[in-house]
Amino acid sequence: MELNVLTLCYLFGSVTFILGLKMLSNPATARRGNLLAAAGMSVAILGTIFLYEENGERLGNYGWIFGGIAIGTIIGTLAARKVKMTAMPEMVSLFNGMGGACAALISIVEFDHLAYNVIPGFHQEYLPEGAAGFLIIVLLGLIIGSISFAGSVIAWGKLNGKIKDFSFKGQHIFNIVLLLVIVGLAVFLIVESRSSLSIVFYIIFALSLLYGVFFVLPIGGADMPVVISLLNSFTGVAAACGGFLYDNKVMLTGGILVGAAGTLLTILMCKAMNRSLANVLIGSFGGSKAGPAAAAGEQGHFKEINLNDTAVVMSFANKVMIVPGYGLAVAQAQHACHDLEKLLESKGVEVRYAIHPVAGRMPGHMNVLLAEADVSYEKLLEMEQANEEFPSTDVVLILGANDVVNPAAKTDTSSPIYGMPILDVELAKSVIVNKRSMKPGYAGIENDLFFRSKTSMLFGDAKKVLQELVAEIKNL
Repeated sequence: MELNVLTLCYLFGSVTFILGLKMLSNPATARRGNLLAAAGMSVAILGTIFLYEENGERLGNYGWIFGGIAIGTIIGTLAARKVKMTAMPEMVSLFNGMGGACAALISIVEFDHLAYNVIPGFHQEYLPEGAAGFLIIVLLGLIIGSISFAGSVIAWGKLNGKIKDFSFKGQHIFNIVLLLVIVGLAVFLIVESRSSLSIVFYIIFALSLLYGVFFVLPIGGADMPVVISLLNSFTGVAAACGGFLYDNKVMLTGGILVGAAGTLLTILMCKAMNRSLANVLIGSFGGSKAGPAAAAGEQGHFKEINLNDTAVVMSFANKVMIVPGYGLAVAQAQHACHDLEKLLESKGVEVRYAIHPVAGRMPGHMNVLLAEADVSYEKLLEMEQANEEFPSTDVVLILGANDVVNPAAKTDTSSPIYGMPILDVELAKSVIVNKRSMKPGYAGIENDLFFRSKTSMLFGDAKKVLQELVAEIKNL
């Protein structure tokens, strides 16, 4: 009877994962989907703790189990509550890395069980007969989990500015050779099936961590959203390996869902940038490297607009489109932006938001940012919808976005972002760009849009500028 109850717990958890993932596809239901999946996970965990039996024995060690759960819950809750929206991408990357670390630790524990499974404390010469299949899963979990952990930590450091891009001549060749060495050692260990060669297992572990570091280090800043999605899929696959090891259906289902979702998201992100995954991993661009374009002085002259003129232009427009970018998140200006939206609508102006798939530092960053300010989901237009609206738009207000509105993606064949779909803001009657300075964006590439005849520059911190703009409009 208890086994049936445990099976029902796992079934409930698996179903809630699937439903929760489906609900996450819509901003209006995303919060409920997250809570539903968390509830299913809680049921699966509690069911395992109290109902799982092996050889007629329960788990026990409740003090250690619930102590670990309590510590993790407290740390996770405090971290999530205190994190700023600008730091959300690196927190997601770090949490994802913890999942990879867990998968790697599971593999280490299970390998030790294989090596010491005859007499406790006695290291047997050969692994048990028929253990090769089990060892393959253990090694897959170790390698993928370690790469995900190390890569996610490097991604976290790069996103918060603590780790700079680093590469050397022939690094991609070095990475390929390192990966082949890891695979070769894994095959050797499986073929030999000798637990006395456990040193090889830990060499694989160390090399996998090293590969994870060098895998992410050279990848440029503009490609980090894709890398985060890819590492997320790695963690899902590693977790699925743990599900195989323990014959745990809910762990297997969750890992497969995360792996599949991360892979699909990676493909969609590459499509949104019009680049192949191989190009992202090998032909990286962005980060701290300077862009190839000429300096601003060589591009031409830009027009500057003051707050009063901006207020007049926007107040008498019929349709305004706002393009949010990372600069909006840095300034924590989402609430001020919503105030501007409400004020313009009170004057009869139609206001919408144009969201590029890779705006910000991770997929959905701008959607979450604006949702925090209670911006209506119906006003958030995806790139294809927004591009249809730009020709009939009177004013486009760009807040901290750069690369996603850069015309070089369509016109400059020498540009690293050539071919990437962008928001066609230049089709609008007037474009106003709010930036702190004329410095290039995250990809390190000069933006020719700033020097176009329709474009005017409104310099300053986004939050301060928007607050002053709201005051100017009220005074009209």
